[in-house]
Amino acid sequence: MSSKKEMLLKVSEDLFYRHGFHAIGLKRIITDSSVAIMTLYNHFNSKDDLIVEVLLRREQRYLEQLRLYADNKAQSIFLNLAEGHAKWLMEHESRGCLFLRAKEEFGADPDHVIVQTVNAHKKHVMTLIKKIDPEADHRSVMQFMLLLEGSTALAETENVKEVCQELIHMTRNSFKSLHKG
Repeated sequence: MSSKKEMLLKVSEDLFYRHGFHAIGLKRIITDSSVAIMTLYNHFNSKDDLIVEVLLRREQRYLEQLRLYADNKAQSIFLNLAEGHAKWLMEHESRGCLFLRAKEEFGADPDHVIVQTVNAHKKHVMTLIKKIDPEADHRSVMQFMLLLEGSTALAETENVKEVCQELIHMTRNSFKSLHKG
């Protein structure tokens, strides 16, 4: 990937996360990225294409982090994943889920490519959990997703460290009967 495209994606993600998708225009992105408008259009056909790529890159980083934490065979897979999610929350600003923020802004049209990207992301997380732990039933995966989503939302208004501690505690207590490794 070119360094200019990388810069566009990095700056765009930061701006969208801080200010929202509709509040940030392409002019602000190119100004903050120090690139020409033609550079942006050489890499992206539209602002929507840019947003989708920002979301897909963020998803890739998040899923990689979960996979990394899933490798600990000494404790339950759900606890490993909760620790990976907690680390994600601690390392990133606590402004909530960028995917759900995108859905809030574009959700009026369920066929919009950004809404479809958001919906696919949530399914990808659930699919990854099921792939990592094939013995987990649908209900357990849904319950665990509620913990992940709830901790992400609560980290917006409460101390993120405390939220992460409670996520780990609740996961340990709620999923202790599931197998290890």
